[in-house]
Amino acid sequence: MKALKSLPLVKILRYAFWAPLMAALPLFCYSPLRIWLFRLLGGTIGPNSTFHPFRFFNYYHFGFRNFRCGKDCFIGDDCLIDLAGLVKLGDQVTLAERVTILTHTNVGYDDHPLQEHFPAFKRGVTLENGAFVGTNVTLLPGVTIGEQAFVAAGAVVTKDVPPHTLVAGVPGKVIRYLGKKKEPQMNTDEHRQ
Repeated sequence: MKALKSLPLVKILRYAFWAPLMAALPLFCYSPLRIWLFRLLGGTIGPNSTFHPFRFFNYYHFGFRNFRCGKDCFIGDDCLIDLAGLVKLGDQVTLAERVTILTHTNVGYDDHPLQEHFPAFKRGVTLENGAFVGTNVTLLPGVTIGEQAFVAAGAVVTKDVPPHTLVAGVPGKVIRYLGKKKEPQMNTDEHRQ
């Protein structure tokens, strides 16, 4: 009952509209149908993407307008994506199985004793072109995963990930740089004939 009292009527009506649509989502088991539905509901999704069964939550705030996905993306089974804030996936982004993307933090109702220490906030999450996110990774609100960065399985990403890096651990830390290797230089003095 407390939830109903704390929410404005508009949010309750939005939830009543979106909840049946999300309940029907498993019926759209074929990836192109699922993508068609997300586009119909306001999501921006580029061509040639593959979406396995995964879940959104907080979709009733803005519908699917907070989901933008480039071309050639892959979203694996059981991913969980928070649409309270904007989620942007560039081109050729891969989310392996059970990735969680969070865009907000809220410890509870307005009178919760921890609200004073941890006020509610929303921040979008961005994954730039060619980023890969491994199985069971959690991305916290406000992070950006740089271009062609690799986030290893099980990592909890609390800060931005630089482009062309491998990140692993809890909390996620840069393990190494993935930049292009330089071609070996031949010593011209040794190879003169």
